[in-house]
Amino acid sequence: MGDAEKTNVPAFGSGESQKEDVAHWMPMAIGAALVIVAVAVIVLATRGNGPIRSHQPDPYAAKLQISNLHMSTAENFAGGTVTYIEGKIANSGDKKVTGAQVELIFKNSLGEISQKEHLPVMVELPNIPYVDYGPLDRAPLPAGQERNFRLTVEHVTLDWDGQLPQVRITGVSTS
Repeated sequence: MGDAEKTNVPAFGSGESQKEDVAHWMPMAIGAALVIVAVAVIVLATRGNGPIRSHQPDPYAAKLQISNLHMSTAENFAGGTVTYIEGKIANSGDKKVTGAQVELIFKNSLGEISQKEHLPVMVELPNIPYVDYGPLDRAPLPAGQERNFRLTVEHVTLDWDGQLPQVRITGVSTS
């Protein structure tokens, strides 16, 4: 055989094949390590550094009164149960309310909190002859007036005692 016909085949057990395998997997291992480091940095950077939320309600919330609360349930198209909490919201302040958020607190039979929900207040819209509900920015609540509202809860925990939840206004937008 001439020199031109010789091929460089590694000798059995020489380790050259293993070096090629390591070289093939090295970029993937480095990429995986970089992804893990990036996820760790994101988790550590966002944990505990979010905006500090005050548990104090909006000052204008004291000028909004909720009354005539009642509850109903209905089955949705997917076969699940939807819970509606309805009532009246009155604005005794001097500003027009264009949005409101409420906190619902559902309790269990021991009086412990079993579920909390934060929902926007949806008011009855002037859509005669149909009854329709929408956000307050579509039908703002002027000073000195009241309107029917509805809160829709898609899922309520099985631990709930079945009583009306506590409803507390936590945020208000005015104009």
